[in-house]
Amino acid sequence: MLPAAFTLPALAGYFAADGSPVAIAAEALRRIEAWGDPALFLARVPAEAVLARAEALAAEGKRGRPLFGLPFVVKDNIDCAGLPTTAACPDYAYQPASDSPAVARLLAAGAVLLGKVNLDQFATGLNGTRSPHGTPRNPVVPDCIPGGSSSGSAAAVAAGIAAFSLGTDTAGSGRVPAMVNNIVGLKPSLGLVPTLGVVPACRSLDCISVFALTVEDAATVLEVMAGPEPEDRYSRPAPAGWRAAPAPQPHWRLAAPLAEQLVFDTPADAALYEAALARAGGPVARIDIAPFLAIARRLYDGAWVAERTAALRGMVTERPGSLHPVTRGILEAGLDKRTIDAWDDFDAAAEARRLARRLFEGIDALILPTAPGTPTLADLAAEPVAANSRLGTYTNFVNICDLAALAVPAGFRPDGRPFGITLVGPAFAEARLAGLGARLHASAGVGLGALGGAVPAPSAPPALAPGELPLLAIGAHMAGLPLNPQILRHGGRFLAEARTAPLYRLHDLGKRPGLVRVAKGGVAVAGEVWALPAASVGPFLAEIPPPLGFGRVTLEDGSSPLGFLCEAVGVAGMPDISATGGWRAYLATGENA
Repeated sequence: MLPAAFTLPALAGYFAADGSPVAIAAEALRRIEAWGDPALFLARVPAEAVLARAEALAAEGKRGRPLFGLPFVVKDNIDCAGLPTTAACPDYAYQPASDSPAVARLLAAGAVLLGKVNLDQFATGLNGTRSPHGTPRNPVVPDCIPGGSSSGSAAAVAAGIAAFSLGTDTAGSGRVPAMVNNIVGLKPSLGLVPTLGVVPACRSLDCISVFALTVEDAATVLEVMAGPEPEDRYSRPAPAGWRAAPAPQPHWRLAAPLAEQLVFDTPADAALYEAALARAGGPVARIDIAPFLAIARRLYDGAWVAERTAALRGMVTERPGSLHPVTRGILEAGLDKRTIDAWDDFDAAAEARRLARRLFEGIDALILPTAPGTPTLADLAAEPVAANSRLGTYTNFVNICDLAALAVPAGFRPDGRPFGITLVGPAFAEARLAGLGARLHASAGVGLGALGGAVPAPSAPPALAPGELPLLAIGAHMAGLPLNPQILRHGGRFLAEARTAPLYRLHDLGKRPGLVRVAKGGVAVAGEVWALPAASVGPFLAEIPPPLGFGRVTLEDGSSPLGFLCEAVGVAGMPDISATGGWRAYLATGENA
């Protein structure tokens, strides 16, 4: 069966069971058509070429290809041979003669390119609405922004079309879209991935970033792309022994901003941030980040605006009418910047970097909100400049200070809008951040991209039709998983995502989990509420093998539907996976592969 989520472990398992990369490529093409968003792709690899690439991989085999058969997309400011590079400005378009080094390395590792996707024009913006081609649809919350500038890159992963994607990040474009699409965004250290073949925003600050459903997958992609490029003036080698794969630590030295330096859109966003800090696994020191917030303000007020303008001087002075109005306004402001003021900015940046080095001598990671909250499209339209600036509150200083960052999902507000946190560390600390990020992502109990979905408000309980009973699925019977056809065959229909009260432990029984109620030490476990005809409950139960059965399960909203429960004797000696928060999150770790 084709995996619902295109994660690396899921696809590796599929291929190990004689699945074909051709079938995965065909499924990716089917999902593109089913998604049907005309604002997502700006250029497609022809379907026959995608399938031919997959057929060639199937014939050559997996050996030596860590990304074998993984479909991916690329932000349309990164060169891919055979496809135009436009940066979402049709009058700027050119046909690159070769792949950027990053794309070339991914293809050599066995990945399958699907096409180029939309972005805020010239990577100027954090909201995803500044494109003449329209705004890509957010797969998790359609009335909210997709985030930018890497809007299409994040949406394609969240929608389940691509296993991973490439974005770019100068001021947060590889992190904000990750939060609002409930996925992972990895912003590597400056120069770690060559930016040759990338339309520059700020050459000295630009990074190629990775979007994926899991931290582990993002780290694998980064390891494939990393490494110096002799022709790239900003490329630099990593220290000996550098890795991106998660490196757990027995003890974490963690920090967060002072309470008075934190801003959130709603109390619910603040609560999700504090909950993430509580799950971090150790004491969290509160520190003053005022110097970093101050240097962040210079990114759009100082010398780096002129750097943006310098990269596109011809467009600004000769073809300003070809530019998006907001983009044009930002770039035109760079024409009036003075060199004497630029040196003030460079000196301030040097001081901020010094302070950052000192900070990370004493801590392993700074935990920040990725953004104050997820605005709707209407919110953005009402305040296009102010709302965009607010999105960069916690992201704008990171590249100026030569830091690495990893954005991971952290939960959903009651209204269904996603929230996320970002882990920040010194340059080349990707493995350390990934170790903490993978654990925090798993403990958040959210799904993967749009498979996570919005958590319904307690005031809006699922609606049942006459003759139906609610049933909580917590394992392989959930949507898209191997046993879901069984629940569908008995007339089940999906109602909503749900979570148990913190009264249970979850165990890995092999191909399915076992949920056991405990007297103490319980956790909340993610699941799905399905409506099942009452007449089907008995026949369905007869097909469930011991030690599993049905019983009343208490949800966090106080309701008690039927649900899958396990006899305590049935979990004796079986792995306790409660810390992951649910079966989907556990599958994403690859431990069950």
